[in-house]
Formats: sequence, C-alpha cells, structure tokens
Amino acid sequence: MNWTDNDSHIILVGILCAVACALPGCFLLLRRMSMMGDAISHAVLPGLALAFLISGTRTSWTIFVGAAVAGVLTAVFTQWISRYGKVERGAAMGIVFTTLFAIGLLLIERGAGNVDLDAKCVLYGSLELTPLHLITFFDTFLVPRAAVVVGGALIVNLIIIALFYKELTLASFDPALADTQGFRPRLMHYLLMTMVAITTVAAFEAVGSIIVIAMLIVPPATAFLITKRLPILLALSTIFAMSAAVLGHLSSHALPTLLGIPETTSSGMMATAAGIIFLMFWLGGPEGLIRQRFGKRPLLQPDFKS
Repeated sequence: MNWTDNDSHIILVGILCAVACALPGCFLLLRRMSMMGDAISHAVLPGLALAFLISGTRTSWTIFVGAAVAGVLTAVFTQWISRYGKVERGAAMGIVFTTLFAIGLLLIERGAGNVDLDAKCVLYGSLELTPLHLITFFDTFLVPRAAVVVGGALIVNLIIIALFYKELTLASFDPALADTQGFRPRLMHYLLMTMVAITTVAAFEAVGSIIVIAMLIVPPATAFLITKRLPILLALSTIFAMSAAVLGHLSSHALPTLLGIPETTSSGMMATAAGIIFLMFWLGGPEGLIRQRFGKRPLLQPDFKS
C-alpha cells in the first residue's frame, strides 16, 4: 500500500468520527440505553431532511438544530409511549425510531430531490470521498471539511463532559440521588440525547448512520469488558475507537489484495475492526470467556467507580 495524503485525511476523519461517537456512547452504556443511539441515529433523519429543505444546503448550522430537535423528540416520544401507553421501553423505542426513520427517508426521496442529499450516503457514508472536499484551516493546513465538522462535534462533546462530568455520572448511576442533590437527571438525560443527535448528524456524510451506531456501542462495550472505572472506561473507549478507525482503513486496502476479494469501504471495515477487537477481549480479556472457562478468578470487581 502506497501511503498518500488522502489516506491520512481518511484516517483523520475516521478517528474523529469514532472518538466523537464513543464518548457519549459510554454514558449510554452506563444507562443501559445503548440502543437509544441506534434509535436517534435513525430518527434524526426527519430533522435533517427538513433542515435541508429550509436551508437548501448541507453546510448550514440548521442541520445541527434539526438533528438536535429530532434527537430530543425521539427521547421524549419514547418516554411518553413507555410511560403513558404502558409499553415496554424497547418496544417504544422501536416504534418511535422506525416511524421517524421512515418519515425521514420519504422526505429525502420525495421532498429533498433538489438538495444535494443521497439516502445511500446517509446510511453508508462516503469516507473515501472526504479528501475531495478540503478547506484551509488556520490559513495554513488543508484538511477535509468533514474533519472540521466532526471535530467540532467532538470538541462540543468534550466540553459538555468536562463541565457536567459529575452530573452525568451521578445521573447515570443513581437518578434518584442525583435528583435529591439538585443535579436534575432529566435535564442530563436530554443533554446526552442532544449530544448523540449532534454527533450523529456530524458523522452522517463521512461514515453514515450504520457506522455511527457501531462506534456508539462497540468501543464502550469493549472497554466495559476490561474496566469498571468510568475515567478508564472513557479513555479505553477512545483508544479502541481510534484503533478501529486506523485498522479499518488499512484492512480495506490490504484484504482485497491478500484474499482476492472485492474492494470494500473504509467505514464498513471500521465497524468490522471494532467487532474483531471486541471479540478478542470477550474471549481473552481479564474477564473473558477463556478465563471463565478454565475457572480463573476475575481480576476486576463488579462495582463501578467514578
């Protein structure tokens, strides 16, 4: 493989997307709401399509507003259906996200025909095309526009987690205690949903909604196999997300040559690499299947520490 600037740009965008998704994914995992990321990543489509219809462009900040509103509405509708309709949370989530996703696809296919928006791009992304859209950063560096967009979402996530770390942590572990302490767990819940929605739409063009789901869930789940301490969980999730991005791009070039198979996409191989990393630690990690099979005591305690 001959390394080029395009490869560097693709890996940069992939890393930013993966890390931006993995950080809020950790808190979804702690809340046992990992599939809410799946729901939001699909349900933001109506907000995305409506924002395109209003602004007529993919670069407007209205797409983030539309995505954030749709993401919060997904959480609100799920809560309402579960509470007042007496429907199990998973079923309520499925009802909301499938309905909104279908509406979003209809808007894209029927109502947004004059806007440069492709349904396949929304689903699968176009990571290999990101080096074609370069902008000057700080009047010095040429970087993909997608890197600036996703990097902005990553910075927002880092700022929110830094400012509300204690509130997000307590609301994730014990909402009742957080409420008595005045931390407003419901507000933290919707703030997290907004983070997921903004991150999802920021990564749409590069990796698509399907890969966003993988990066929201798999790196945090892999880190969870190793540690129960939240700071280490966040750090390991970041490392695994970055590793999946790098290995995914490299393997998308290497495997077709070595195995004689058709070429695949970098974004698809990112999800594959993340799954392989998870499998390795599930089998051979400190609490992995191999250690349990041979009767060795786990090295970690089951309780969380923040």
